[in-house]
Amino acid sequence: MEAQEARLVLPRFTYEDAWTLGTLLVGMAREREAPVAIDIRRGPQQLFHCALPGSSADNDAWIDRKRRVVERYGSSSFLVGARFRAKGTTFEASSRLDPDRYAAHGGSFPVAVEGVGVIGSVTVSGLPQAEDHALVVEALERLLGSHTAASG
Repeated sequence: MEAQEARLVLPRFTYEDAWTLGTLLVGMAREREAPVAIDIRRGPQQLFHCALPGSSADNDAWIDRKRRVVERYGSSSFLVGARFRAKGTTFEASSRLDPDRYAAHGGSFPVAVEGVGVIGSVTVSGLPQAEDHALVVEALERLLGSHTAASG
């Protein structure tokens, strides 16, 4: 997971990129008939949000909780949870953060820009956590590939 974060650094992240990433995620989720909600932010500003059939307000609450982990730690919510488990504990037991506000479950990933660092997050909720994480990673890989192709 650390290698994913090191690799998935974008050359830029504009409003148009947020739209492209969001619509890419919607298309991927629809192909898989995934009942997810999707959220993309740059800082505190929500640039994209979509709730697909089968998702609920609970998914929006999960998005907020997972996103806060990315904002606080600068790493994916899945990686943060894995780091706590690797220490023989859980995020809920050892982070000292309110579990009603923070969730180190897969699905939220930092949006990082070359030369800048983490500037936002992209979050999916509605699938098992490993699948939420994988969907986001696949979409970011596609977006990065399109940036590379455009500049290459």
